[in-house]
Amino acid sequence: MLYKLWTLLIFKIMENIIAEIQVSYSTNSKVRQKITNSHSAYEALQSIWSAGTMELQEEFKVLLLNRANQVLGVYNLSKGGVSGTVVDLKLLFAVALKCNASGIVISHNHPSGNLNPSDADKQLTKKIKQASELLDIKLIDHIIITHLGYYSFSENGIC
Repeated sequence: MLYKLWTLLIFKIMENIIAEIQVSYSTNSKVRQKITNSHSAYEALQSIWSAGTMELQEEFKVLLLNRANQVLGVYNLSKGGVSGTVVDLKLLFAVALKCNASGIVISHNHPSGNLNPSDADKQLTKKIKQASELLDIKLIDHIIITHLGYYSFSENGIC
């Protein structure tokens, strides 16, 4: 009997210590832009990118899409220096999962204006693609954006 009371007491104490996680998502937008190709993804990204920082520092952003490829929202994943930024895959996919995204378009800028992907860009894309396949989230494209235009990994058969 004493054992049962002790167990009940321990359970009640632990109940107040362990945090409960609740996941929710809501949007305030009634009209959603549809991503139909790389150019429409570029236009969506260009509209949210700060022209003042495009040539100053590298940033990494994620367009979160529903099953109809409509934009649920954008997540500003990171800001870095003039030649790079950190991409935390756990954070990227935590946000995508919380938003119940079915697809993502990842993007970063090259402050130098160079539209060619680096080896690091290609390796990161491959890593994100592998993770997205495991989570059943489609990697639609990886767009490099500059003040001169864009480079699409998808259009170039890399994504």
